[in-house]
Order: sequence, then structure tokens, then C-alpha cells
Amino acid sequence: MSKVKTAFFCQNCGYESAKWLGKCPACGQWNTFVEELIQKEEGPRQNGWKETRDKKANRIVSLTEVESSEEKRITGGDAELNRALGGGIVPGSFVLVAGEPGIGKSTLFLQNALQLKGVTTLYVSGEESEQQIKMRADRLKIQNDQFYLLTETSTQIIFQEIKKLKPDLVIVDSVQTLHTQYIESSPGSVSQIRECAAEFQRFAKETGTPVFLIGHITKDGTIAGPKILEHMVDTVLQFEGDRHYAYRILRTLKNRFGSTAELGIYEMSSEGMKPVANPSEILITQKEDQLSGIAIAATIEGIRPLLIETQALVTQSVYGTPQRTVTGFDLRRLQLLLAVLEKKGGFHFGVKDVFLNIAGGLKVEDPSTDLAILCALLSSYEDTSLPLHCCFAGEVGLSGEIRAVNRIEQRIAEAEKLGFEKIFVSKYNQKGLSKKSFNIDIVTVGKVEEVYQSLF
Repeated sequence: MSKVKTAFFCQNCGYESAKWLGKCPACGQWNTFVEELIQKEEGPRQNGWKETRDKKANRIVSLTEVESSEEKRITGGDAELNRALGGGIVPGSFVLVAGEPGIGKSTLFLQNALQLKGVTTLYVSGEESEQQIKMRADRLKIQNDQFYLLTETSTQIIFQEIKKLKPDLVIVDSVQTLHTQYIESSPGSVSQIRECAAEFQRFAKETGTPVFLIGHITKDGTIAGPKILEHMVDTVLQFEGDRHYAYRILRTLKNRFGSTAELGIYEMSSEGMKPVANPSEILITQKEDQLSGIAIAATIEGIRPLLIETQALVTQSVYGTPQRTVTGFDLRRLQLLLAVLEKKGGFHFGVKDVFLNIAGGLKVEDPSTDLAILCALLSSYEDTSLPLHCCFAGEVGLSGEIRAVNRIEQRIAEAEKLGFEKIFVSKYNQKGLSKKSFNIDIVTVGKVEEVYQSLF
């Protein structure tokens, strides 16, 4: 009988300590240490993922000796997932997908696995029974003879079944339910998540089989488990969205095989997740009357241009301190824009309540939305609607100048495609910009005062 070994783990970052600590030395959080059993098996592992490696793979090689070859990616019918992954599923890749409960993670990847034709897929579920998954598959109305189910949480049994089936793709739902016999703590603990993920990482790299791990998030919105989990995987995808909207966003937080600024947009329906090919048409409200406080911003997410609607409401403050309420935008950025308007334009926003909303439940970080938000604020302040079929792309500086933004041609082309007649851009974007190649009226402005004179 081997001696029982325990250690203390930080539940926030996974830092391991021999004794209990009040404050974690790694992440600085207080009271996050929990004692866990870490009794590890002595000797070789019989049932975990263990393959005999080629001896040549372990020797030192010069970089010039390594042959570069373009990996053939697995591309399914879901263009949004392919975009988020950087062009499809890379063989041997290890992908972590995180999101809130009920947001649609399991539905999305069950749907994607069923859509892959000619690919043997194993879907490992530790949360649902076979009947529950069958009910969801019936609702999706997709048939696939090469799709296999396994309802199991022990990694040793899972790898035994994988050796029999030899799948081309493995999806695990979810990593928090897995447990390995080499760690004696409960499933979902830091040490269990770390060890189970390490076993799947070894399997993915040694066999060239892509593995998708579906994970939970904490109440703070961060991925549950140790931070090392995000370092181990090749790609981290965040599946997010507002419960009150039908739209879901698949955002790439880390990607070793592509851009980290990619975005996939879905619409949740009774028949699963429908990819949204042209989100700009959905994010812009189709309105009949001209309304004040609304401006359209030409923004870019990843390589995709998007036109989004910004809504502002400026009212007289009835409390001592004016309110600043924001949805989908950075509050500090709004305060900066209000300070610029107060200083450079002479508008008294200091005695006004300001409410700002990005329509469609989106969260935007692109600085090019500054100009649209500024114009929406002015429109609501003056209670005058902006001209229809007019949009904006520009960053506002602290001295009131309109700064240039990148990839302006794509923004202008997207606005023209959606039927806009006029776009306001920075005059510093004129270099290399051919106005003759566009059928839209391009208005160049340099300062906030010029924008105000042009619109009002």
C-alpha cells in the first residue's frame, strides 16, 4: 500500500504548493488553495495513452533538415468554424472550446461532426446519455453512418475504445467530467483536468488525430481549470452570446494555425446553429423613420468587415451625478469621447445622462467605431437624425483629430455592397485610396468640428 500523497492547488491558476497558502504567489488571488489527492501510479502506465515512439523522432535535427509540408486540413460544411480555425481542422491539433452553460457548445459540435462526410468521428460524452444525444441529432435532421458515440468519463476506457475504432476526429464533452486513475482527486479538480488534458494532448500529437475539448467557464467568464490548460492547447475558441438574442459568436482567443482575431457568427434555431454568411444585414436595424441617436459604424473583426449600429441616448440628468451606462462598448472609451466633445466642441455633457448600446448584443473593441459613436452622441444631443444611408469609420484622438484606420478599402466596399451612399473617413486615409474605384460618396474629415459642420 503506497502512502497517500496530497498537495494544495490554486483553483484559479493551478499553482501547486506543498502547504496551504493564503495568497497565491502566481496569480495573486486570496483563499483559492484547495487540498487534493495526487497519489500517482508507480511504473509504466498500462491503460493510458502510450504508444511506442519512433527512435528517430527523439534525436536532435537541424532546422534545415526538417521538410516543410502543407498539412491538408479537414473542412466541413460549416464555413464559420473553418474561418475561426484559420481554414479548417488541422490534423493533430488540440482545440479547447469554452462557453457558458446552455449557450449551444454541444449542439454546435454535434452538428459539425454529423456534417463531416468521409470522416470517422468519435463523440465522447461525460454529461449526457446516448438517448439524449440521439434526440438532439434527430432534431438536427442530419444522418451520418461514420459518427460514433461513447458515454464514458474514465480516460483509460476512452483510449481503449479509441484504439479499437481509430477515429479521424475526437470530440470530448466535457473536459471537467473526465478522470484518470493516476490522480485520486475528484473530476473537475485542477490536477484531474491538467492530467486528462495532457493525456489527450499526447494522443493528438502522436497519432495526428485532431481533438476538440469542450470546457466550462467560471462565473467570472474565464475558462474553468488551471491556466496551463490554455497553454497546452493549440487553439482556444470562446463561444459567447446574449441569452436574449438568437445570435452566437465563436471567437478565436488563441490559434497556432491562423489569426487570433477571427469571428464566426451563428443564429440559434430549433434545427441547430445556422451560420450567418452576411451578419451586417442582421446587425443593422431596418427602420422606416429617421431617428436621432443612431449611427452606423464600419468595423473589422478579423478579416471580416462588419457594419454595426451604435445607439446613443443623451438626456438631462435628474440626479446629482450624471449616469454613464454602456452595453457592448468600453465605458472608459466613452468617457474619453465625451471629454473630447466637451473640450473641443463646447458641448455640456457633464450635466447629461449618457446611455450607449451596440445593437445585436455584440461587444466591439475596434477603435474605428469612435467616429460613429461620437456622431450618435451628437445626434441625440441635438435631437436631430443623421442622414440615411450614411456610415462612419475613424478613430478619434484626444486632441479632437480623426485618425486613420487600417484596411479602409474593405470597409468602404462593404458599405457600398449594403447600399450606403456616403461614408465618413479620416483625411489621413487618402494616401493610396482611389475614390474613382468606388460608387459611394467618400467624405474625408480631419477634426471633430468638421464632422459636426458636415452633419448638422
